[in-house]
Amino acid sequence: MSDLPVVVIGAGPQGLAAAAHLIERDIDVVVIEQGAGAGAAVSEWGHIRLFSSWPELIDSASRRLLEPTGWVGASSGYPTGAAWVSEYLAPLAAALGDRVRFDTTVTGVARRGRDKVVDSGRRGQPFTVHTRDGRGTEGRILARAVIDASGTWGRPNPAGADGHPAVGETSASDLISYRTPDDVSPFVGSHIVVVGAGHSATHAVLRLTDMARRAPGTRVTWLLRRGSATGVLGGEAGDELPERAALGTRARRAIDAGVVDVVTGFRVSEFRRDPDGLTIVAEDGREVGDVAGVFALTGFRPDLGILREVRIDLDASLEAVAGIASEIDPNVHSCGSVGATGARQLSQPEQGFFIVGVKSYGRAPTFLALTGFEQVRSVAAHLAGDHESAARNELALPETGVCGGSGDFDPEATGAGCCSAPATLQIGRTPSTALDPAHSLTLETS
Repeated sequence: MSDLPVVVIGAGPQGLAAAAHLIERDIDVVVIEQGAGAGAAVSEWGHIRLFSSWPELIDSASRRLLEPTGWVGASSGYPTGAAWVSEYLAPLAAALGDRVRFDTTVTGVARRGRDKVVDSGRRGQPFTVHTRDGRGTEGRILARAVIDASGTWGRPNPAGADGHPAVGETSASDLISYRTPDDVSPFVGSHIVVVGAGHSATHAVLRLTDMARRAPGTRVTWLLRRGSATGVLGGEAGDELPERAALGTRARRAIDAGVVDVVTGFRVSEFRRDPDGLTIVAEDGREVGDVAGVFALTGFRPDLGILREVRIDLDASLEAVAGIASEIDPNVHSCGSVGATGARQLSQPEQGFFIVGVKSYGRAPTFLALTGFEQVRSVAAHLAGDHESAARNELALPETGVCGGSGDFDPEATGAGCCSAPATLQIGRTPSTALDPAHSLTLETS
């Protein structure tokens, strides 16, 4: 099978980086991308500024491929998603040339002539990557190995706290968005709710609170499932990524100023459509009413449908690659150190098949581009037979300034996570008489 290419699924940051590393090792590669251009998913959140700086967003082999073309990468600053695409990902795809096939969807991966059940002769057969292009034409590519870097962008989690859409969520879809907003002007003078505790939710809250400061009558409510806001505000001054630190600091200021009402321990169970908008009901019966729009930013989950005929080992909880799950589990910690990033940890029962990038993290929310670049460097070395390089860990992640997991999901939980039990400081205020004052915002300080 050495004459066959490695197929990479996805022309995002990690998929293109994987191709660059493979080319550097004289391995033929084909990249399949369902979008019309490089970084198609990134383009959909192009208005958002990244909290990683330019040097942390450019892969080493990709830089070496680009520099002979006259490309000069930025040495500092924090690009938007759109700038990341136009100034790096698009030129990188151009340098890869016809190795990248756009407007082509991977519909399935398998072993030639073997479904998932068959053992006999399995490892001796190449992979078959089934595709369909924009005209509907179906095809099949034979591959010596497959790297799935397709991400999770197309599969946002619902607002419902049990992983399924809440009652009424689907029928209220015209008032619910699962993307971080760009233009928030349609919500001037309205009551807007953000559901979620990650960086996307924080971005949305800040964009909405900026508008609320300028437009009297605009209300912003932030619903958090967990019982404290430790992971929401991040490490602030203790975060080694300054822009990520600034995000938490700005959120704290908005809360302190009373521009946003924060409700903790709120797990959405139902959306009720009323004459005045939506009423959101929690599992414990609390309600937030008169809602004109909702941004449900509760993370993403991987699409595993295309992998149903290959043998993969995923963590039962996170749907992350089993070999790295213990180090990224948000129930345990959110510390800025990850050791399991190489080909050995990413390997699957299906020899020659790897899941990398944000998809390797499954539902875990802590992925950084630096992690993905190290993943694909190691996997490319492994496929080239350079096992010493594949085993070497060259990843150095910036600390988050936060050490503790989502053991604080329940207000009564104590001593959870990877640090000692925190003290509790109450700030903020209760947004509605319908809400229990015990669920106002709490901060944990270790």
